[in-house]
Amino acid sequence: MEQIQFLNVTPNELKQEITKEVINHLDKFFKDFKPKQPNEYLTRLEVAKMFSVDISTISNWQKSKRLKPLAIGARVYFLRSDIEQSLTYLNS
Repeated sequence: MEQIQFLNVTPNELKQEITKEVINHLDKFFKDFKPKQPNEYLTRLEVAKMFSVDISTISNWQKSKRLKPLAIGARVYFLRSDIEQSLTYLNS
């Protein structure tokens, strides 16, 4: 096992050096760290409530390709991120 001797170093100076290195490593880590958000799936009814529209409007948006539906068996879902991307700004 290697040994390290600290000569002429105060405990406070050692603490500052260690803190500086830890902060440096954490800065590098957080710079590249991008946590992945889990996908949120919404039903047709939830999307209709979100926009305060009838469920038939959601079906029309599906047919006109404004919304991209996903399915498991007979159940239809929409990704929240897809819904948010389908929104467009109006020119004022």
